[in-house]
Amino acid sequence: MDLRSLRRVAAGAAVAALAFVGIGAVGATPAFAASAKVSVVHGIPNTPVDVYVNGKKTLDDFKPGTVAGPLSLPAGSYDIALTKPGDPVSKAILKADNARVPGGANISIVAHLDAAGKPKITPFVNDVGRLAPGKARLIVRHTAAAPAVDVRAGGKPVFKGLTNPKEAKAVLDMGKVSADVVLAGTDNVVIGPKDLMLNEGTDTIVYAIGSAKDKSLTVVAQTIGGLHSTPGGVPSGDGGMAGTGTPTWAWALAGAGLLLLVGGGARLAGRRLATTGR
Repeated sequence: MDLRSLRRVAAGAAVAALAFVGIGAVGATPAFAASAKVSVVHGIPNTPVDVYVNGKKTLDDFKPGTVAGPLSLPAGSYDIALTKPGDPVSKAILKADNARVPGGANISIVAHLDAAGKPKITPFVNDVGRLAPGKARLIVRHTAAAPAVDVRAGGKPVFKGLTNPKEAKAVLDMGKVSADVVLAGTDNVVIGPKDLMLNEGTDTIVYAIGSAKDKSLTVVAQTIGGLHSTPGGVPSGDGGMAGTGTPTWAWALAGAGLLLLVGGGARLAGRRLATTGR
């Protein structure tokens, strides 16, 4: 496949996920009272896109390396059309009718490259469990075209052997953390060092994106606030969907994006630690 064709397919993968971001701006058909909080991370290089939802443009020239959302979206069905930047909806390169958005979860949908450099969509359910006073949660997600990596703090590995599209997470003291990413088992720095400010009662989610081969590796960060403990509060939330125990509805959501990719492909071709990881 030539570079031009690969980019067109990659754009299809990105916009299949990105379509969910603009839904709150247009009319919807809610099926349930519960709403979903949906964020989208654009991690595929060189593939800006426009997104139409229910016939209206909701994202214009959405750039790689950025995060859109979160939006609180009613569960329901939506019609989506995806175009090259500047093209009208009548020239959609991908279309999907009745795309389903489930309710009651906090989701990040990541359009990224797999370890081999092929475009892929991975949805994660964000851990929004309550945090003790003075604590913050750091989540690192490997969503780059790169082999296994170690994530280091102060030069010492804290997340080891992380592979695409897995995540690792830790609850730690609030404050500044200086981190870098190295190839697993080596001192070969491929990303960073980068200073992260971890605020009390927040999730800081760091995504490794881009391609090692193309020397485009970088990180994009997402923050989820409001996770302070309250008297009598009950922790809630789930871990990343790329691990085990993924809810059935979440795979259905991922499937919806993959169906968009498959359908579009046919047309286009003819980021002191106690850690837990997955």
